Amino acid sequence: MGKFNGHRNWNHWNVSLWLNNDEPLYREMIHFLGYAPDKDRAARMMAESLRSNGVTHTRDGAPFSYTTIRAAMRGHEY
Repeated sequence: MGKFNGHRNWNHWNVSLWLNNDEPLYREMIHFLGYAPDKDRAARMMAESLRSNGVTHTRDGAPFSYTTIRAAMRGHEY
């Protein structure tokens, strides 16, 4: 079990919370999971998409990075 509510750390937990509970972010995550050949590529594509739109952190200050996004995709099968 992780160190922060089942996650590696606060950043991973916070990004997972946002991606799995904010509808527009959730839809974007599901889009990339369905489009990309695997979760690694989906996470990279989503990180690039967010960055290109000027979104680098959650509203709580956790960084949207490949690793935090990839961790949030754990358990999703698309």
